Amino acid sequence: MIVGVPRETFPGERRVAMVPLVIPTLAKSGLEVHVESGAGVEAGYPDAEYLAKGAKIVADRRELFTQADILVQVLCYGSNDRTGQADVPLFHEGQVLIGFLRPLGALGPLQEIAAKGVISFSVELMPRSTRAQSMDALSSMGTICGYKAVLIAADTLPKIFPMLTTAAGTITPGRVLVIGAGVAGLQAIATARRLGAVTSAYDLRPAAKEQVQSLGGRFVELPIEAKDAEDTRGYAKAQDESFYQRQRELLGKVVAESDVVITAAVIPGKKSPLLVTADMVKGMAPGSVILDLAAERGGNCELTRRARKSW
Repeated sequence: MIVGVPRETFPGERRVAMVPLVIPTLAKSGLEVHVESGAGVEAGYPDAEYLAKGAKIVADRRELFTQADILVQVLCYGSNDRTGQADVPLFHEGQVLIGFLRPLGALGPLQEIAAKGVISFSVELMPRSTRAQSMDALSSMGTICGYKAVLIAADTLPKIFPMLTTAAGTITPGRVLVIGAGVAGLQAIATARRLGAVTSAYDLRPAAKEQVQSLGGRFVELPIEAKDAEDTRGYAKAQDESFYQRQRELLGKVVAESDVVITAAVIPGKKSPLLVTADMVKGMAPGSVILDLAAERGGNCELTRRARKSW
C-alpha cells in the first residue's frame, strides 16, 4: 500500500504532512511512502532526507495521486479554499484522504471529495482524549498559534513587555489581554507571562478560571453568566446576541486598558463571536496591538480582515 505526500499548494503554506523521521516506522508496517518533489523543502526537509529514509520522490503531482492509496495533506480541499479544488480531478475511487478538511465549514468540498469515491478523515475531529493525544493535530497547531501570536504582538508593539529599571527610570510592563482560554489562549497567556507582561484573560467558561490562574494570569470576571457555557468536549457553546452585547459592554474597559489584545474565541462549526467592536478599538491607546486568532471564521474583532497567507 502506498502513502502519498503531496506538496502543499495553499499560498504561503510551509508545512508538510509527513516528516522523514516517521518513514521507517511506516515501512515496518508494510507501507511504501511516495513524496512529491519539493514537498518538504519549505519545512526544512529536502528530497534527499526523504530518500535517505526510504521514500520514493515523484516529480509529477498527477502521478503521485494516481499511485497513492492513502494521501496525507496538511490543508486538503475544504481547508484549502484557494487552490485545493485543483486536486479533485486527481482523486480516484477507494482512495483515503487524511488532513485538515474543515468539515464543519462549507459542505460543498466534502461532497465533491465523496463524489469521487474518496474516504476522508478530518484531523480536526480527533477527540481530545488521553488515548488520542498523540494524534491531536488541532491542539498541536493551537499551541503553536498561541505562542507565535504573542511573539508577533511583542515585535509589533512599540513598547516592551517586561518591567525594566534603567538609569533613567523604570519602564512599566506591557499589559496583555487574552480573550478565549482554549489551547491557543492558554499558550498565549503562558508565553506573555514568560516575556514579563502583566497578563489577564477572559473566557465565558467557569472552568477556565483555574487554568488561567495556574499559568499566572489574572482571570477577568464579569457580572454576567453564560447559559450552558460548554459542550461535552469542553468547547465553548454559542450564546444569544443579548449575551454578547452585554459581554462587549463589560469588556470595553478592560480592552481599553490593554496594550495587546489576543482573541482566540472560536465555536466549532459556527462564525466566531464578535467580542471587540470598532468603538472599543478606538478606545485603545495609539500603538496598541490586536491579534485575532479567530480570523479564519470571521474574527472576534469587528475590524479583522482575513489574512491572505497562512502562517
